[in-house]
Amino acid sequence: MKKIHFEPEVPAQIRAIPQPIAMTILEVHRYAETGTGRVKPLSGEFQGFLRLRVGNHRVFFKQTPDTVTIHRVADRREAYR
Repeated sequence: MKKIHFEPEVPAQIRAIPQPIAMTILEVHRYAETGTGRVKPLSGEFQGFLRLRVGNHRVFFKQTPDTVTIHRVADRREAYR
């Protein structure tokens, strides 16, 4: 299983989301364990990031062979701005 690291601003972003939705964002743990989920590599200005869809929210992260680093959690309307 890969370790999960949160950038300093991510916990505040998660706390700003309603709790039931925030709990589903923890699907990133399943991705870290199994490599499965609604993950897509991004392009353009977000080149090098992966995106996990969780309802109307997006989790932007990067991964190495042993770590998943979450950089941003945002509503889909704000995520790509």
